[in-house]
Amino acid sequence: MADPSFTEAQDRVLSRYGVNAVSRFVPSEAMEGRVHVLVAGTGPDVLAVNGIGLPAAMWAPLLAHLGGVTVHAVDGPGFGLTDAPADLGRDLRPRAVAFLDEVADGLGLHGPLAIVASSLGSLWSTWLALDHPDRVRALVHIGCPALAPGTSAPAPMRLLSVPHLSRALMALQPPSPRQAERIGAMVGEELSRATEIRDLIVATERGPSYGPAFRGLLHALVRLRGARPDAALTAAELTRVTQPVQLVWGDHDPFGDLTAAEACRDALPDSELHVVEGGHAPWLDDAEVIAGHVRRFLSRRVASA
Repeated sequence: MADPSFTEAQDRVLSRYGVNAVSRFVPSEAMEGRVHVLVAGTGPDVLAVNGIGLPAAMWAPLLAHLGGVTVHAVDGPGFGLTDAPADLGRDLRPRAVAFLDEVADGLGLHGPLAIVASSLGSLWSTWLALDHPDRVRALVHIGCPALAPGTSAPAPMRLLSVPHLSRALMALQPPSPRQAERIGAMVGEELSRATEIRDLIVATERGPSYGPAFRGLLHALVRLRGARPDAALTAAELTRVTQPVQLVWGDHDPFGDLTAAEACRDALPDSELHVVEGGHAPWLDDAEVIAGHVRRFLSRRVASA
């Protein structure tokens, strides 16, 4: 059954940004349950996959300006209204790839996918493009893709990757508006004025699966020294991404600086880079400008295909 506090927070965000979206649930064997998806807009289909701990409704500021496409925005495993297995971090890459494949099939998106992603969603969609290249038509990464070459999670997130320490640290800072604002500051975003977004994050963190899913993912992805070698993207892997890629990078993204952005652009065979104002979730800073970049890219690379 849907968590009323989360659904209320989700509805407030959608209403605040004037987004008319419907909820769908599709099954996922990889995640041993149901996946929640928000569907908004009309036009060619686009799958939207967000970062760790963030539900689909976080895309609302961007969706408000992203006309001409039907966006299927996914709540990640354990976040929002999507189920997650207890051992979420185990065999993460094949399970993440299967998750995206199953969600697309459940939504009836059987051809090559156009994917708009951020952070962890960018990592997972890149894995999909590498492991099943016929499944992906084009990729848009908004913010630094997680574990891209030359990038790293901020130190507080690396601390949370330590299993026993993470429980204590999360217990010391339970979900609250102030705690969510501190998370926003850590990733370069100011949330004190985006109160609906802030409250959505708090409601997400209070979900029953949030803590285990967040800790399991972090442990599988990073360690105190940085990215785990078996999870990190390499420059050699990026050279094998043959699909067209758009990078939209915040000018003060704490996960990766502009040198890393240019290195990713140069490694990807068919890519373009746009630097915008903002941190790790730059659509919270200037959604209209970013939506313009994304619309133009999708119209060239997807709508004409």
